[in-house]
Amino acid sequence: MTTLSPNHQLYRLAAEQKSAEVTDWSARISWVIGLIVLIAFVYWLMRQGWKWRGSLQSGLSDLATTPDGFADGEKLLTLTGRYHASTTAGQWLDRIVAHGLGTRSRVELTLTEQGLDVVRPGATDFFVPAADLREARTDKALAGKVLPEGGLLVITWALGDQLIDSGFRSDHSAEHAAWVEAVNGLGRTHLTSTTEGTAR
Repeated sequence: MTTLSPNHQLYRLAAEQKSAEVTDWSARISWVIGLIVLIAFVYWLMRQGWKWRGSLQSGLSDLATTPDGFADGEKLLTLTGRYHASTTAGQWLDRIVAHGLGTRSRVELTLTEQGLDVVRPGATDFFVPAADLREARTDKALAGKVLPEGGLLVITWALGDQLIDSGFRSDHSAEHAAWVEAVNGLGRTHLTSTTEGTAR
């Protein structure tokens, strides 16, 4: 039986061990640059789609502004929370982006006999006259945003000839039920008064 010398054994161990692979930095940098370019291209496509949708909706009537003296009227309800989106009424994925309605933001809602005042810090404010309010309901999805059942307050209103669903989420979702009742009650009141006026 042949016994290997210590030096020979060390040499054999060193020969059997594989040297660590050298990192190919040029290939790695190329992959990173390629990924950044791809992300930028997808973002650009999204921006173009947003602009295209806005141009298609350019025929929408202008948003109403808060009337003078509105703040002096009796407030039926107020709400703070988030504005999620607006869509064509009954079509929860058909997002409306014209007039800044596609921008998510914080929101402060005030409901009076005159209508609904929508104040959005950092985005376009608008006003919905009481005569243009159609109905309100709770829902769970709008414009791709999905929340627990009843997590959204959806108010349907008229902007010119277009019916719109706007989705809001209160900081206290228990408030949604009161808003549904109040908006529907206000809508019925104006519908009844309009019908009676026409009959006369």
